[in-house]
Amino acid sequence: MLDLNGKTILITGGTGSLGKHLTKNIFEKFPQVKRLVIYSRDEQKQFEMAQEYPQSKYPAIRYFIGDVRDADRLKKAFKDIEYVIHTAAMKHVPIAEYNPMECVKTNVLGAENVINAALETEVKNVVALSTDKAAAPINLYGATKLCSDKLFVAGNNIRGKHNIKFSVVRYGNVMGSNGSVIPFFIKKRKEGVLPITDATMTRFNISLQEGVDLVLHAMETAWGGEIFVPKIPSYKLTDVATAIGPKCKQEIVGIRPGEKVHEEMITASDSFSTYDLGKYYAILPQVPNFKIDDYIAHFNAKAVKQGFQYNSGENNEFIGVDEIRKLIKENLDPNFSW
Repeated sequence: MLDLNGKTILITGGTGSLGKHLTKNIFEKFPQVKRLVIYSRDEQKQFEMAQEYPQSKYPAIRYFIGDVRDADRLKKAFKDIEYVIHTAAMKHVPIAEYNPMECVKTNVLGAENVINAALETEVKNVVALSTDKAAAPINLYGATKLCSDKLFVAGNNIRGKHNIKFSVVRYGNVMGSNGSVIPFFIKKRKEGVLPITDATMTRFNISLQEGVDLVLHAMETAWGGEIFVPKIPSYKLTDVATAIGPKCKQEIVGIRPGEKVHEEMITASDSFSTYDLGKYYAILPQVPNFKIDDYIAHFNAKAVKQGFQYNSGENNEFIGVDEIRKLIKENLDPNFSW
């Protein structure tokens, strides 16, 4: 059982949607946490978060200004830290396409800096966030996150005698996160028109709480090198638009650069090293630092069929208009109406 009481934790990109929800969960579940460092480069977001989580009320919290591109700053921030949750990323697809090297600097070189800083300090456990766009990527953001995933998995190969584990969590669109489609549609519906990129488009859906639960699961159970993938439902973009603006016109505007019609989290090529753990899948490293048979026995893991793939268009579970509305009310806005 994971117990973070008395532990020291750092969250890169800690002022983002998931970082703030992680903070909320950590203080609720582990009130005796020794130190929780919020590491990010946006001082305005840190200022705003400090109004919600002031040090006077939460003496364990610390706010560090810093960029994952800055290796020296990361190393200083990681001093005396045991757990690192790496959420910082440049994630907007069109912006990444237009500014490719900026995306590489943050998502790839930043990942390398996190790994090196962890190896050079006393960090014991690193969980990095991935994205469904990292599976068979067609855009730069997805390609940089695939590269990041590979770096974190390989981090286990260079740890030497350092008692540390690196693992990755990969999931789809977080409901209500910054830049996601649901808040965009809610704001846009007053105009009477909701832009739809493709009438057949689907996406995975996960709540912030489910994302937090997956991170904590990885922190507790990872042996090192796994990419954890949750079993989550899909939705049709047209159903999201209908749920939010039933009287709005749905205007097809075409797919944006680097965008997929359906998102994928496990490719057919991944199937050879993917195992079903029950609530989650785990893509294991091709050269693990543990015996696969031991892992299978410990988690009662079952190998998926060769050629298995997990994508939002062929998912076994879809949520419709009514369920989308229910989730918005439960997770985003209890006063939501349509």
